[in-house]
Amino acid sequence: MFVSSGRELTEICREENLTIYEYTIREEVEKSGISREKVIEKMKGTLHVMMNSASYAQENEIKSVSGLIGGDAYKIRQYADGEKTLTGDFMNRAMARAISSSEVNAAMGKIVACPTAGSCGIVPAVVISAGEKLNKTEEDLINALFTASGVGIIIAKNATLAGAEGGCQAECGSAAAMASAAVVEMMGGSPEQALNAAAIVFKNVMGLVCDPVAGLVEVPCAKRNIAGTVSALTTADLAMSGVESKIPFDEVVWAMHKVGKALPSELRETAMGGIAITPTGQRLKKEIFGE
Repeated sequence: MFVSSGRELTEICREENLTIYEYTIREEVEKSGISREKVIEKMKGTLHVMMNSASYAQENEIKSVSGLIGGDAYKIRQYADGEKTLTGDFMNRAMARAISSSEVNAAMGKIVACPTAGSCGIVPAVVISAGEKLNKTEEDLINALFTASGVGIIIAKNATLAGAEGGCQAECGSAAAMASAAVVEMMGGSPEQALNAAAIVFKNVMGLVCDPVAGLVEVPCAKRNIAGTVSALTTADLAMSGVESKIPFDEVVWAMHKVGKALPSELRETAMGGIAITPTGQRLKKEIFGE
């Protein structure tokens, strides 16, 4: 059975000289009863879906069914191809990948809900972009997804991944934490460093509400995928530099869960609070649904 805490995970990895991804693969093989090769092949298929959703809207100006979002991934990609960006080609391409998956999702395309549909752009954008930057192989990217999965399992066991239960901190926050941990291991960091990254990401988005305009997973969800991507990538560098989280990963996850439970229902995916009830938010809702 998969461990229930980050502390247990790091202890096992230290004692057996394992990475998080190696432990996760081992546990999946044992739980599923299928071969290691088949487990890895299934994750390879997941990676390919992620790659497609992260690139499609960069090359095609698609629109969501509601018309609320669409075309931004294409704009960012064009901007990234220029020479006057502030944060550079790497970060702009990562942002384009993040919102591409969100736009594909809102246009009823195929994505990987990792860990949710509303946060589907973060893990692909972070893992693919970091892999490209670091000249990693497809195998490295697959391993990174197993790292992200292992961290996600622990979050799910101790808190929640649902915006309806814990706000956007539980969706985009979890995705960014998973992605940052994955990149740390991709860069050769230890399981402890990976969980430090995940903890720091969570602390930086603690209390983030879920307030979708018109109740759709589009605004502000898509742009929060961009924010989560940037946070995950920059925090991976923090962890690799030796910066540690003063509050352990497990305690941060516990705190995130407590904060999520304390959020009023209006701020947990009901579209009854936050930007969803601004005058413009209400106007957009009427335009979409005619109410």
